[in-house]
Amino acid sequence: MQASLAQQCPAQPLNISNNSKRKALKSIGSRSSFATSKTLTSDRLCASRPRSVILSNRRPLSADVACASTSEMPSGLSSILPENTVYENVTNYYGKVLSTSKDLKTSACTAAGRPPEYVRQLLKAVPKEVKDKFYGCGVPLPSGIEGLRVLDLGSGSGRDCFVAAALVGENGSVVGVDMTDEQLEVARKHGPAYCTETLGYKENNMKYIKGHIEYLDKAGIEDESVDVIISNCVVNLSPDKKRVLSEAYRVLEAGGEFYFSDVYCDRRLPQEVVEDEVLFGECISGALYVQDFIRYCRDVGFTDPRVLSTSKIEINDPELKRKTGEAQFYSITYRLFKLPDHLETLCEDYGQVAVYKGTIPGSESAYQLDDHHRFVKGKPMLVCGNTGAMVGEDGVSWLSKHFTVTGDRSVHYGLFDCGGIPVTDQPAGDTSSGGSCC
Repeated sequence: MQASLAQQCPAQPLNISNNSKRKALKSIGSRSSFATSKTLTSDRLCASRPRSVILSNRRPLSADVACASTSEMPSGLSSILPENTVYENVTNYYGKVLSTSKDLKTSACTAAGRPPEYVRQLLKAVPKEVKDKFYGCGVPLPSGIEGLRVLDLGSGSGRDCFVAAALVGENGSVVGVDMTDEQLEVARKHGPAYCTETLGYKENNMKYIKGHIEYLDKAGIEDESVDVIISNCVVNLSPDKKRVLSEAYRVLEAGGEFYFSDVYCDRRLPQEVVEDEVLFGECISGALYVQDFIRYCRDVGFTDPRVLSTSKIEINDPELKRKTGEAQFYSITYRLFKLPDHLETLCEDYGQVAVYKGTIPGSESAYQLDDHHRFVKGKPMLVCGNTGAMVGEDGVSWLSKHFTVTGDRSVHYGLFDCGGIPVTDQPAGDTSSGGSCC
């Protein structure tokens, strides 16, 4: 049963024992290297906020922040700018003002770190025009998705769709949704030849739909019809970000995931910044305050948002820098799993152990679930209930075929011991970090 947000609020100290963890590892012939019991506060949330942004000073989230109601928050850009105005600004900026990514005035749409090797190799085969028209802030391209159904929100020229088409294979499918005619034209022009000639498929496994990412229903995307959703620096451009998340949850199959990169801010921005057309087009003024984003996620059903990577965005133009003042912006890759009845608002301990099989291409020796979970092939790892569900408890998650999860939820040992410090500013796909839950 999921705990309500109200149950998170009191910052009562909890003495957490590690006995259950030692017993779980001992039962499968391994050792526990956990430290002695720690005093934790109940407002510590598992991986639901980018630590390089919010926890740079390692302070816990205060109860009043954790419990703020979404009814007290601004409803999004649509409360300041009319929806049609937002759409017009976006299509004009990305369809007509920008010719290539070299025209950008900030690093927001080019902030992606070095892609993992498997993506670098696939990118070499993507048509040059498609890559030149690409604007993104991350590498939201998970491996191990062969045979799955992928949806790209705000697909633009289609660069990520082209890579995804190779990753899902001939038996998988990729759909891109975008509202900019100029970008869709580029994607559609190169797609068929790429699939049939470059990849050698019998048929094109990509298609592109003109539509708005807030209204996937109007674009014909049916309930529970997608396994993985990707998006690259687009959600921040939406006039109704909460509806984007809600629609993503609707169309995902149970066990599916919204794996995406976007721009976030360490505070809510003033109206004059939000209304600036250049800052908006550069993916800056539409950036959500990261805590508002987390609240939206929980409201629609994505109970435990996980951070995979974080990198700081630089504003190069002096005038734009003056307008944004002290606000700090970050490119963050999030993983949002749709696991109904499996995720809780806090990390709970059921004595479960997960073992990675080493079967995901590009991550044969270890797999990075998020910024503090690195699963080494064959090595048992104690996990909280949420992490266990994400990697395969009950066979629901799309990752389940790559993991073995031992244990169920018949016995509860209390709050999971959140130890370890995650590696930050790490490119997605890099498997160099480690740590235990939370």
